[in-house]
Amino acid sequence: MIFNALEVAISLGKYAHSAILVCITRLAKSDLGKVQKRRRRNRTKGPGRWALQDAKARFSEFVRRVRSEGPQHVTVHGRDEVVVIAAEEFRRLRGNLTGQALIAAMQASPYRDTELEPRRSRMPVRDIGL
Repeated sequence: MIFNALEVAISLGKYAHSAILVCITRLAKSDLGKVQKRRRRNRTKGPGRWALQDAKARFSEFVRRVRSEGPQHVTVHGRDEVVVIAAEEFRRLRGNLTGQALIAAMQASPYRDTELEPRRSRMPVRDIGL
């Protein structure tokens, strides 16, 4: 392609530098697109890794794989951003939020009989004219 640009440049005479610049710019842009496409394919290496675009486009399959294969990683710009897990696994990891663990910890404390009396200060009262 560069040889063709040189032939065109010779025939253009005083505008030769423009033809070469345009040709090199086109070559650089086309090569850049190929590199970006290669990167895009490589960023979802391994099972259970999805590019955000792929997860959105194939959401039903994505959800099925979460349930059958386990956690699925979603990448944005090649970096892990989120991990999606099944609802049952989330509930198991989250635990029961009834407050029983806090109550048990407070009852097991050696300071359980300590009286706590909060300090209170009087708040100023505004006069309101009606």
